[in-house]
Amino acid sequence: ACPADAHSERLRGQPVEMAAIAGRRQGGYNFKAIQVVPSGKDFIDVVLSKTQRQTPTVIHKHYQISRIRSFYTRKVKFTQQNYHDKLSAIIDQFPKFDDVHPFYADLMNVLYDKDHYKLALGQINTARHLVANVAKDYVRLLKFGDSMYRCKQLKRAALGRMCTIMKRQASSLAYLEQVRQHLSRLPSIDPNTRTLLITGFPNVGKSSFVNKITRADVDVQPYAFTTKSLFVGHTDHNYLSWQVIDTPGILDHPLEERNTIEMQAITAMAHLRACVLYFMDLSEQCGQTIEEQFSLFANIRPLFANKPLVVVVNKADIIEIGDCSADVQGSFEELESSGVKVLQMSTLTEMGVMDVKIAACDMLLEHRLEAKLAKGKATDILHRVHVATPVARDDKVRGAYIPAAAAARRKVKQPVKLKGRGMVSEDQLPDDAPKRRTLRDLELELREEYSTDLRAEWDLKDPSWRYDDLPEIMDGKNVADFIDPDIMDRLEELEREEEAREAAGEYDPEPEEDEDTLAIREQAEAIRDRKATLRMLAKDKVSRNKPVMPPKLKAAIAARTEARKAERAAEKVAAAAAAAEDAGDMETDESRGRLRKRKRGSSRDISRGNSASVDPHNRGLTPSRDTAGLAPEQIAKARKLKHRSQTKMNAEGRIGESDRMFRSKMPKHLFSGKTKGSKTRDRR
Repeated sequence: ACPADAHSERLRGQPVEMAAIAGRRQGGYNFKAIQVVPSGKDFIDVVLSKTQRQTPTVIHKHYQISRIRSFYTRKVKFTQQNYHDKLSAIIDQFPKFDDVHPFYADLMNVLYDKDHYKLALGQINTARHLVANVAKDYVRLLKFGDSMYRCKQLKRAALGRMCTIMKRQASSLAYLEQVRQHLSRLPSIDPNTRTLLITGFPNVGKSSFVNKITRADVDVQPYAFTTKSLFVGHTDHNYLSWQVIDTPGILDHPLEERNTIEMQAITAMAHLRACVLYFMDLSEQCGQTIEEQFSLFANIRPLFANKPLVVVVNKADIIEIGDCSADVQGSFEELESSGVKVLQMSTLTEMGVMDVKIAACDMLLEHRLEAKLAKGKATDILHRVHVATPVARDDKVRGAYIPAAAAARRKVKQPVKLKGRGMVSEDQLPDDAPKRRTLRDLELELREEYSTDLRAEWDLKDPSWRYDDLPEIMDGKNVADFIDPDIMDRLEELEREEEAREAAGEYDPEPEEDEDTLAIREQAEAIRDRKATLRMLAKDKVSRNKPVMPPKLKAAIAARTEARKAERAAEKVAAAAAAAEDAGDMETDESRGRLRKRKRGSSRDISRGNSASVDPHNRGLTPSRDTAGLAPEQIAKARKLKHRSQTKMNAEGRIGESDRMFRSKMPKHLFSGKTKGSKTRDRR
């Protein structure tokens, strides 16, 4: 039988309530185990991708109609089953309000709104049934499909309707994912274990107390509402583990006006069976007067019914109860007279912190024991256990019995080791001599510093060997065998030799060098630097990856280059002379009052395009084709029209009108068919 069956057998004989409690403890409210809820789009993509990967993908119209029908029916049923499994997992993993502890039920109602939570899960459940109905209807229609085309269209319609149903659940899925993330961040609170619950106004020292007695690291700041949610720490007392819950601060106003942060504390106080520690601040540094703190205590006191209660007066290093007014002292006396325990402490100086913890734990243990006795659980156990109570049968006094062997051993004279005298027999001991000290006496004397001497009981041939140093073994050899016994003598001899060398002047500094020697050294250093530089340049030349030009060819190229430069310089001089001559002719004509025509070929006007006066072989004088024949104000408009006509081709990824290539974004041979090697390939 499996462990689950064995567990169910153990629970079968228990009452229903006990079985439910055992089941909850076994479950442990592990909200972190809830799987991630995908969004509506991701949900559809995952299911359709899985259908594409895990069902056949090849069908031909010449197949028998029964084979075609079963092909598309399988796809519809497979998709419906995937939706059903994933939606069922979401519904089953999220906690139900009726199944969890009332504390968690109320806490979830405060944080997530019970109606909204149930509505979201209900919509997911409805979507699951709708998907099942769609699949059932279209499977029925596929049985009457008379062609491959009609069967394919029915399959498309079925999957489309399922996806439409899931698209409508996008908001519910998003809400459940937010709830899952928040649930996973909730502290692990066991409602049935021993618990200390700390409450009070904000900034009265609740979080500081939790940090002192547990390993929790709750944020502590000098302003109100630093703690905005429940924090849990754990501590030990009497070899038992205790749960300490730090609640957010609450204010004194009606229940209907409390916000979500305050309602978390109210929920914990209402449902957890714990010892409640109500913190007060008599210094009023929390921003609330003493009267307001007593008023809040009276307001929430009904939540403390049937629970151990301790009023903790914090910040006693500033002011104590005895330093307050008579009215305040009278209020505390009334609390004590009504059975409420009042304790003082200071988390700053740690005065009374452990006393408060011990008192609260003892009160809760006593309360839990009384509750068990009141329910009759202890009575059932006592009926099955017989407790023997000895009764004196007569008035005769019977002393302790000492066996004869022990008494004989006590009569033997045992030597005692005294300080300064060595081993002394009992006959020679003075009357006021101290008794022999045992290991128990030594343990009581040293307490934490006592350590058992294991070597004292070693049974060796020579008892003096007990405290010898143990040999150090390395690689199967004793390290002591490789130690030179004369190493100290050799060290002293070496030191004497060094002292003799120092006395002889071997370590004296060398005399300073003259100017000629320094100059020679500087010149040698410069030569070395120059050699290193030349070496690096030579290495750089060798490492160049290009062909080496012969010297003759290099000289010929240089000669041609110089000739070309001289020719260009002569052309420039001739052009300058011609320009000067033209300028002189124009000045002569203007002085005569008439304008003479320019010589043919000397015109520089290119505004008329490729006219007879422009050299067609001179590219520098040829105007641009996109601006030829246009006025300056028309050039900008022409460029704008050019860019506008190219916009459509740019969107299509084409260079121009002559570009006829249309690349497919999803080639069919890469995005169709079924992959055999891997089941995780995504064909989207």
